[in-house]
Amino acid sequence: MTSFKLDDFLPYQIAVLSSRVSAEFSKHYREAYGISVSEWRVVAHLSQADSVSVREIHKRVDMDKPKVSRAASRLEAAGYITKTINPSDRRLVELSLTDKGRAMIDALAPIAADYETHLTTLLEEQDESFRETLVLLLKKLDPGNTNDE
Repeated sequence: MTSFKLDDFLPYQIAVLSSRVSAEFSKHYREAYGISVSEWRVVAHLSQADSVSVREIHKRVDMDKPKVSRAASRLEAAGYITKTINPSDRRLVELSLTDKGRAMIDALAPIAADYETHLTTLLEEQDESFRETLVLLLKKLDPGNTNDE
């Protein structure tokens, strides 16, 4: 028997927390719109810009390119997004929300805000320090970060 305790291992704890938070929130968009976690991430990212490349979404939401492409194809088939070829670089596919996609985001945004408030309430007075620590870890573990802060 090893002295290693999986339940005390920080990467494991973060993975389990992420899975639980994602599963709880995904009920809202899965039931109402029939979309997956990957599809939600793509749509949520697209809600922040007019048009975004698959490559940019891949970098931003930490999903591999084929997963982003599959999610985009399903979203396009459902009428939530459109795909266009970038005129200056024909290798890039640009994604953008349709009116139907924007309506979905408009409906889900208050639900997302309520869910975030729920989590904040659970954290009580540790909310601010938790967020600061989370941001610190995200910055330090960003593959594009070359600083050893």
